[in-house]
Amino acid sequence: MAAIQDHAFVKLCAELASCLSISLASARRQVDLAASREGVKDLEARITIAKRLLEEARSRRQDGKGAPGNQLDQLLKAVAEDENFMTED
Repeated sequence: MAAIQDHAFVKLCAELASCLSISLASARRQVDLAASREGVKDLEARITIAKRLLEEARSRRQDGKGAPGNQLDQLLKAVAEDENFMTED
């Protein structure tokens, strides 16, 4: 599918990417996934979803839960069944 080139949509996705410390393509993908889950296809609905995701990301960041350092810490924690996993013999 060709990328949507609407200026407002791209700007919202760029702000979302900056807030989440991810790439623009990843931010657009998040919006696209949310839109497909909700079953919407038009641009106005995608802009609304992007605004909602941006507000959620900003509120998480203000709470301290969505700061890039905290997010990285959560990703680096070992899952219980993977704690003793060895890559070499």
